[in-house]
Amino acid sequence: MPTLAENLKAFQALKTDLYQKDFLLTWQHPEEELRAIVTLADTLKGLHKAGKSFKAFDTGLAISIFRDNSTRTRFSFASAANAMGLGLSDLDEQKSQVAHGETVRETANMISFLTEVIGIRDDMFLGEGHTYMKEVGDALSDGAQHGVLHRRPSIINLQCDIDHPTQSMADLAWLKEHFGSLEALKGKKLAMTWAYSPSYGKPLSVPQGIIGLMTRFGMDVRLAHPEGYDLIPEVVELAGKQAAASGGKFSVSNSMDAAFEGADIVYPKSWAPYHVMERRTELLKTSDNAGLKDLEKECLANNAKHTDWECTRAKMDRTAGGKALYMHCLPADITDVSCKAGEVSADVFEQYRIPTYHEASYKPFVISALMFLTRLKDPGAKLEQIIQRAQSLSL
Repeated sequence: MPTLAENLKAFQALKTDLYQKDFLLTWQHPEEELRAIVTLADTLKGLHKAGKSFKAFDTGLAISIFRDNSTRTRFSFASAANAMGLGLSDLDEQKSQVAHGETVRETANMISFLTEVIGIRDDMFLGEGHTYMKEVGDALSDGAQHGVLHRRPSIINLQCDIDHPTQSMADLAWLKEHFGSLEALKGKKLAMTWAYSPSYGKPLSVPQGIIGLMTRFGMDVRLAHPEGYDLIPEVVELAGKQAAASGGKFSVSNSMDAAFEGADIVYPKSWAPYHVMERRTELLKTSDNAGLKDLEKECLANNAKHTDWECTRAKMDRTAGGKALYMHCLPADITDVSCKAGEVSADVFEQYRIPTYHEASYKPFVISALMFLTRLKDPGAKLEQIIQRAQSLSL
């Protein structure tokens, strides 16, 4: 692992342009900026492991808006806010005036007078989550332009209908640690595959986040799913273009076995088909409960045709040396543990359980890095000051 001094030098050599901006989709940002985020996350993780503070703010608020259930991301955002020196407040829309018809434009300004960062998770409605984040951003820009807000808070996407950037960036940081460097990822074979689940409404944002990010680093990314379980077409097309530009490869197949063959990394994860999420969104909008029940019944029947899409020991034996790194955003549907039949067999998950915990452990540091970069004008100088402070306290 690099020393704090080595990480500082590497970070200060990388250019970023995130100050007072939002972080919504990884593919909106240049590769150098992504490298800076991972390098900074590594550094903050190293400081925390050494028992050193990386507090960067004396005051300010971090607001979280979770429109879906969450464990890892919710607590990662809270941990990051605390470590950075920001107070935390969660906007529960049912307990706010939003429940009485308050507009997004008004709410966004009312919660932001002393706010530095707003983290939003909105992944339930296809075509809605990313749009909502941009609507909040427009309201914040309007408030800042008219002097209502002294500073426009930055928005961090904690998962939307299109991307889950804090998850995929944590995954990238874990891959960097596991293989030794980002350069070592070039040519590595990653199988991003659908896997069976006894539920039907899982978002598309994790697989899309993986193919949208890992194709930036010269990897051989293999997307596999049963026929009809497509992702958003524009994201799949983007992944192909990025792979070509980075010297990597991108392919799509309907075979989990083929995707696993010779793979260095496997990421078996269930998701709902794109066309199903479109239908589900319309039914949710109109509160058509009967329609939702019919759709769920139809989708679970379709899922049941693909119970063989499970990450088993036999499938893992097909990977590079039979020792591919298993990854998952968690919680995984574990056969005979959390469900009768699921995404991964109990023996495979247990073998990789601790590595998946290490993978998840990067998320609070990635979120901290995004808070740091979006709110500090000279992040390189601030990081140097924090490291010097930590070292002086060790003397």
